[in-house]
Amino acid sequence: MAQSSSTVGAAAGYRPSATLPFAAEFRRQASRRRTQLALGFMVLLPLIVLVAFQFDSGNDDDGGGGEFSSLADLATSGGLNFTLFSLLVSASFLLVVVVALFCGDTVASEASWGSLRYLLAVPVPRARLLAVKLLVALAYSGLALLLLAGTALLAGTLRYGWEPLRSQVSAQLDPAEGLLRLAAVLGYLAVVLLAVAGLAFLLSVVTDAALGAVGGAVLLWILSSILDQITALGGIRAFLPTHYANAWLGLLSTPVQTDDLVRGCISAIAYATLFWSLAFWRFTRKDVTS
Repeated sequence: MAQSSSTVGAAAGYRPSATLPFAAEFRRQASRRRTQLALGFMVLLPLIVLVAFQFDSGNDDDGGGGEFSSLADLATSGGLNFTLFSLLVSASFLLVVVVALFCGDTVASEASWGSLRYLLAVPVPRARLLAVKLLVALAYSGLALLLLAGTALLAGTLRYGWEPLRSQVSAQLDPAEGLLRLAAVLGYLAVVLLAVAGLAFLLSVVTDAALGAVGGAVLLWILSSILDQITALGGIRAFLPTHYANAWLGLLSTPVQTDDLVRGCISAIAYATLFWSLAFWRFTRKDVTS
């Protein structure tokens, strides 16, 4: 039988598809301190917020809550509302940092430690190594999002009860429908954060400094958010990756507003695909010396 060109000269029994299994990389990343701390904080944050509400004196100024005031007033009215508030205060920055951490640290940290070239010498095909690391990073990013929402829902329900979902933009939703709306919110946030994941992963391939990849992705996301607030940019803002980041609020309205949700999904997937494509193109062509 003719031997494929990809395995000519390889050791007997060598199969590129069997190198660096997903489960092995997942366990490897689970043993890292940054993974444990990031996931642990996702569990801890809702508990911190829950404790903070216990110190509420009820004497806050009406204008002191800013953009969160309407939902903050409802956060203690049930577990679903508490979960919604936890997502609201986390979506614009904390979740961005966590996703950037998982996706921006994955390749750059290997390069900074000098272990990347040894992984390639196993040998693990470059495209497979990058694909496995990306999938593991996305898996941990999704796990972090689920831990945050799950902990908030459990803690909020135990403290405030299983009550209808309420907001300032919709009628009261019964708990079953409210839970579905929250699941949809999580799904949309996961899609939007793909753009962050793509940007951080690209920077992780381009640089050998993990902190630079993570910090660069977060700073560029913040810059996009700032530019999105400048109305003088007009229609250009619609092409910014953060323009539809808060479109998930449309899932709380009655009826659900889906136009911006669709645009946001298309935008995030387009940006993520572009960034990941550039990352694979760069990594398969670069000289790995570290």
